[in-house]
Amino acid sequence: MRILIIGSGGREHALAWKLRQSPDVTELFVAPGNGGTAGIATNVAVKDSDVPALVAFAKEHGVDLVVPGPELPLTLGVADAMKEAGIPCFGPVAACARLEGSKAFAKEVMQAAGVPTAAAGVFTNRADADAFVAAHGAPLVVKADGLAAGKGVVVAMTDEEVKAALDLMFDDHAFGDASSTVLIEEFLKGEEVSLLCFCDGKTALPLPSAQDHKAVFDGDKGPNTGGMGAYSPAPVLPDEKLDAMADIVARPILAEMARRGTPFTGILYAGLMMTESGPKVLEYNVRFGDPECQPLLMRLKNNLVDVIKACLEGRLDEVKLDIEPRSALGVVLTAAGYPGSYPKGMPISGIESAEELDDVQVFQAGTRREGDRVLSNGGRVLCVTALGKDLKDAQKRAYEGLDRLSMEHSQFRSDIGLKGLKRLGLA
Repeated sequence: MRILIIGSGGREHALAWKLRQSPDVTELFVAPGNGGTAGIATNVAVKDSDVPALVAFAKEHGVDLVVPGPELPLTLGVADAMKEAGIPCFGPVAACARLEGSKAFAKEVMQAAGVPTAAAGVFTNRADADAFVAAHGAPLVVKADGLAAGKGVVVAMTDEEVKAALDLMFDDHAFGDASSTVLIEEFLKGEEVSLLCFCDGKTALPLPSAQDHKAVFDGDKGPNTGGMGAYSPAPVLPDEKLDAMADIVARPILAEMARRGTPFTGILYAGLMMTESGPKVLEYNVRFGDPECQPLLMRLKNNLVDVIKACLEGRLDEVKLDIEPRSALGVVLTAAGYPGSYPKGMPISGIESAEELDDVQVFQAGTRREGDRVLSNGGRVLCVTALGKDLKDAQKRAYEGLDRLSMEHSQFRSDIGLKGLKRLGLA
């Protein structure tokens, strides 16, 4: 079986690592890939946004399955285009990918499906947004409607911060067309957790819970990033509650999208806030999260090709997920300055040394190869991920792996997993 993975991040390296374990896979391509995927697959010089070129490559090379990693190709219709070309693609069609591509659309679907979520106003001009803020007051959450690489959300605790966020989106056009429509939501208090489900259009099969860490600095300080680390399971959503949570936040969405004539196939990711009044959906993603993907795939013992086939063939109800009982935790190493401007081209050493540790994998994201050297080539550079007998052990192992790495002008959070340890009474 020949598989094409689309994307260039740590999630795509993790997908390649996992798919490479399947005896069904004879050839693995990654477009455009990174320094990590180059070691286990063939990188292809095609951008993840170039849907016609991706389809042409898949046809020319006899690709049997396409696995998109990031949201952009999905919102651009890569699943539709592959389907038209007769190539199976594990991801939702563009009509379903709007759940991530437009926060306003996601709100509308949630309301139609009866999914609990924050109250919100949707605005296309500054005057109406200002009137809403004057009527409600801070704290509020200001969101760009479209895709903004995980950075288009501002939690504004004061009216001044709300004004600054609206300045950024409406006046400065910091996110381009993504902020031509802006959502202003009520501020929800609680602990965040992620629930990802395999979906075949009618069945949703939940993976274990995971918790991402968005803020760049320890203690959830500083600007939001694409994710600084993640662990699974999250004690705030234990395994015995997964199915009931899927009934609340995933299966109603599948039913609603099917009712609209656009069944959802792929990964449905619900970002949840566990409030005092129950779970509420903050957002939906339509693909594996990054870095949640890395610890989740280390815990998934099934042949991933088999699960994907079941999703595409509408027989997910026949599948039982086989989950590693141990915990997994990943810590992201970034270039200094991220998520703002940052340097590139720093040599990285110690990857092999880190992976000599038991149950430690270094998933590469913003890297490239230059001969035998691995160089940084992005903001989020690596995700050091480890299995451990419990969360504390997984944390210890991941940071031990990180200690073996060396890269100038780098930074990382030292508190990944701390919320879970506190909830378990272990910190």
